[in-house]
Amino acid sequence: MSRRLVLLIPLIIFLIMAGFLFRGLFLNPSELPSALIDKPFPAFSLPAVGEPSRLLTEVDLQGKPALVNVWGTWCVACREEHAVLNALKEQGVTIHGINYKDDQASALKWLKEFHNPYQLDVRDDQGSLGLDLGVYGAPETFLIDKNGVIRYKHVGIVDERVWREQLAPRYQQLLEAP
Repeated sequence: MSRRLVLLIPLIIFLIMAGFLFRGLFLNPSELPSALIDKPFPAFSLPAVGEPSRLLTEVDLQGKPALVNVWGTWCVACREEHAVLNALKEQGVTIHGINYKDDQASALKWLKEFHNPYQLDVRDDQGSLGLDLGVYGAPETFLIDKNGVIRYKHVGIVDERVWREQLAPRYQQLLEAP
């Protein structure tokens, strides 16, 4: 191999790596891909927050399009998001919760203090459902259709802009779907 080629190989490798890193600067960290898009919500059987004898399953989430919000009392961003979720509930948006890696007493206190936007609220204190959903942390919000198929995933806070620009158009489409 010639000396020139030996010197060019590290330069080519460096340029390829620099290209990937440069591209990463322009990616949106809240748009993490999910292998579950267009797949049914994972099967689960977990108690409801505040009703330990009531077991909820993925079938309970079906019937109409809904947001499924992963939250926890330990999550600072969830506190910021919570007021928006309450406002969406008042507008008639169906929202289900997954109380992720939390304890029952803290969750009940939180919902009493900040109000409960969730039609159903699943208690996932061990994080098993979160693991099946590929949750990185909280908050994360999934948009499901009436059959319980995941159509979209948002990582991060759902604020008014995220609702208006990303979730509301998709939610409306699902409401209008036959």
